[in-house]
This record gives sequence, structure tokens and C-alpha cells, in this order.
Amino acid sequence: MNKEQQRINIRIEGRAYPLTIDRKDEERHRIAAKTVNETVSKYRELFRNKDSQDILAMAAFQIALNHTEILQREDKSLFIDGLKDLNDDISDFLKEIVKV
Repeated sequence: MNKEQQRINIRIEGRAYPLTIDRKDEERHRIAAKTVNETVSKYRELFRNKDSQDILAMAAFQIALNHTEILQREDKSLFIDGLKDLNDDISDFLKEIVKV
């Protein structure tokens, strides 16, 4: 472990998981653990008759689905930005042609 790293314990569903992470990433890891615990709690309330494995699987799926939606939005955003840049380039080119 180097100076930029630290050991932390992340608690998920009451269990501690020791991690070695970069110091700058601690908040992100703690927020992620909080998200997992909140999602699990939500599903535990909704599906009281399900066992822990089912609850954790549903929570993992929900988090993965949210992550996928964000990635797809970012991909579309990059594509739209690229189209806007291309449109600007074509407009500039056409303006130059008209001047000649």
C-alpha cells in the first residue's frame, strides 16, 4: 500500500468488507455502499417473504440497470455533440464556398 492508498471497511448488509483504495476515491466508495444498502433496504421492505439472496440479486439488478441507463444517456450525448460539431463544420465550409 502506497501513500496515496488507504484501507477502509465498507459495510453492506451488516457485513464489513475491507478494501484498499486510493484516498481520493473514499467518498465514492462510501456513497456506493450507501446506495447498495438503501436499495437492499427498499427491496427488503417491498418483498418481506424473499430470502437475502433474492433481495441482494434484485438490488444488484436495479443498480446495474440504473448504471446502464446512465451509460446509454452519455453515449447519446456524445453522439449528439459530435453531430453538432459536424453540423458546425459543414456550415463553416458552406459559408466559405459561398464567399468564393
